[in-house]
Amino acid sequence: MPGVNPEVLVWARETAGLTVARAARALALGGKKLNPEQALLQYESGEKEVSRPLLSKMAATYRRPLLVFYLPAPPARADRGEDFRTVPEEIRIESKGTLDALVRDIYVRQDLIKSLLLDIDEANAKAFVGSLSLDVPTKGAAAFVGELLDLNLETFRRHRKPEEAFSYLRKCVEGLGVYVLLIGNLGSHHTDIPVEAFRGFALADSVAPVIVINDQDAPAARSFTLLHELIHILLGATGISGSRAELRIERYCNEVASETLLPTGEIESQDWPVDNLKTLLVAVSRYGARINVSGSLVAYRLFAVGLIDQVSWVKLSEELRALWLSSKAAKKEEREDGRGPSYYVVKRHKVGGALIELVNRTMREGALTATKAGRVLGVKPANVYNLVGM
Repeated sequence: MPGVNPEVLVWARETAGLTVARAARALALGGKKLNPEQALLQYESGEKEVSRPLLSKMAATYRRPLLVFYLPAPPARADRGEDFRTVPEEIRIESKGTLDALVRDIYVRQDLIKSLLLDIDEANAKAFVGSLSLDVPTKGAAAFVGELLDLNLETFRRHRKPEEAFSYLRKCVEGLGVYVLLIGNLGSHHTDIPVEAFRGFALADSVAPVIVINDQDAPAARSFTLLHELIHILLGATGISGSRAELRIERYCNEVASETLLPTGEIESQDWPVDNLKTLLVAVSRYGARINVSGSLVAYRLFAVGLIDQVSWVKLSEELRALWLSSKAAKKEEREDGRGPSYYVVKRHKVGGALIELVNRTMREGALTATKAGRVLGVKPANVYNLVGM
């Protein structure tokens, strides 16, 4: 068995977003003579050789395949697109390892989807990828998006719940050949990634474009995020989006997505109680619920058209966020009481109809094995058949 390069150990830990202290505690190192940090540093300096059981533990803790640790040197960083986020440093560091692992997983799954499309002669380039420019005015871009999707706002708003409206919008997007996934962790709530660190991810590939939405966010906010990420694909810009919008491209995607769901003329035509923040909070929440978008989107539109100032917008956003977190905690209790939907219902919703259909069809044709299907869908091979309805 080849030896392990200590530099690879350091690289694996750092790219997992772990300090020496946190990694040493997670690995349960240390003893009578050395504290946990000293014990880990012995391995990372090459002073002591790492055992196979410890290496397996490192692979699990750092979320890397075991074989990676036998590389002769740390690999060069792959191009994973732009980071469009403006994130507080403590959140960026805390979520780095899980987010990097999530992005790696999405790239692997997207590559499998693309290879599958090539195998069945359906690898057609999507002309809309990269078809939009930042120079196109917001209203013109919103009109372009609506026409591309054949989006009917009345139909979107007629649905009883935001989840149903999102499903309608998702079908419009998937109809273009974009795969839309809902993922907010690495398969366990212990690895939940906060919305502040990651709201969405767009992979602007011309053959198999993919959008990932953080399902830790409010259902009412997902339609906006879906359009935001779609606009990234229309711009040909692969990358990760967060909650803040300080870069030009992020502001543009926000403006176009929000204009698509709530046009300027409509927001300006309403009588808003802008002089009373508490009354406005209620009005914004009710209006958002009525048209199947988040109250935060309505508040943003009020700010964008100049009906409220930035201070009021920030206060409204904070209040609305607090209300959502309270509601989320209540729904979590319901799930723990066993009143939530089944595993397969939840998983199908997260994976999306387009990917379920592709996997079902290609498995029936013998072009895809259960093992690869499980990798594409993010489930164990044994669960594939029930998930895709075979």
